[in-house]
Amino acid sequence: MDLFKKSQSTVEQVRRAQEFGIYPYFTPIESAQDHHVKIDGKEFIMLGSNGYLGLAADPRMKEAAIKAIEKYGSTCSGSRFLNGTLDIHVKLEEDLAEFYQKEGAIVFSTGFQANLGIISSLGGKDDILIIDRQDHASIIDGCRLSFADVKKYRHNDMEDLERLLKMLPEDRGRLIIVDGVFSMEGDLANLPEIVRLKEKYHARLLVDDAHGVGVHGEKGQGTCEHFGVLDKVDLMMGTFSKAFASLGGFVVGDKDIVTHIKHRARSLIFSASMIPAAVASAQMALDIIKSEPERRKRLWEITERMLKGFRDIGLDTGDSETPVIPIIIGEDDHCFAFWKELIANGIFSNPVISPATPPGRALIRTSYMSTHTDEDIGIVLKAFARCAEKFGQKKQ
Repeated sequence: MDLFKKSQSTVEQVRRAQEFGIYPYFTPIESAQDHHVKIDGKEFIMLGSNGYLGLAADPRMKEAAIKAIEKYGSTCSGSRFLNGTLDIHVKLEEDLAEFYQKEGAIVFSTGFQANLGIISSLGGKDDILIIDRQDHASIIDGCRLSFADVKKYRHNDMEDLERLLKMLPEDRGRLIIVDGVFSMEGDLANLPEIVRLKEKYHARLLVDDAHGVGVHGEKGQGTCEHFGVLDKVDLMMGTFSKAFASLGGFVVGDKDIVTHIKHRARSLIFSASMIPAAVASAQMALDIIKSEPERRKRLWEITERMLKGFRDIGLDTGDSETPVIPIIIGEDDHCFAFWKELIANGIFSNPVISPATPPGRALIRTSYMSTHTDEDIGIVLKAFARCAEKFGQKKQ
């Protein structure tokens, strides 16, 4: 049998979606990822970006990247393990460790690689990894690479988590891995209870805070700060591709564990290091996160207005309490029709269907930036109200 035959069904699905004008993926954007973007020469309000603090188009970010290229060139041409460590990598790691009040830090070329490296370097065949059923794909793939046993608990169900922990033998290593902010529906992990359980059952805890860093907490340290458990979380992972408006990932934790990850994470050792422009822009973003809390304040004002506005319309926003706000639609075809109408109204959003969501829970994923204007908010709410009326999508 020809291995490539499996591609035929994928190609047919894509072709049909394109023919019906409901193919929403790989759309070429012709401008910076700001609150407005250009697509095919037309302007859209961007509700599909994870650039929560609106830094991608900030002149300081561009200048930092340009200066780094001028000094260090376009790339390091090697891995961190060998020739690819620059002084700016080390400086960024030192500043991250200090900011998150941990002993050490290490940066990876992408957030996905960070989770692959962290999890696979810590988990082995004699260990058990405990994950939420809605954890990010990078966590799931990291677990697969680790050869450890994997146990899944029902989403945000602390009774189910405790049930699992009670069953696990104490003579095996146990690591709980959870998203701080769940990226599709914008709900928060119950970190206080997870911390309590990890301490009660003598497990370790890794929090993937990709969508929380820079956004949550008074200082922008993320969901661990928000819940007051930063000092009780063993490892915290974050990305630079969202609030930091760059590219890369990192982990902070105790010095010895970070040293172990640095010398065992295959996705670090066998990948080219984070490029100079990305390092410099991430460093600039960290400085801005520290010095400009008004960006977070504005973002949360927008978030609260959008949550209230959607609920006043009668739309189902699930359990979101973050700048990631889903509009729960239900069936896939209804979701694509709703998305297409939003596009016609000048709104760029992301339709999300199974397997990224449970079957029958397709949604329009919207996310917000501190650079969205009051005018943007008004236009968006009116467009969603029209769509909800047209498709009978109001929550019963």
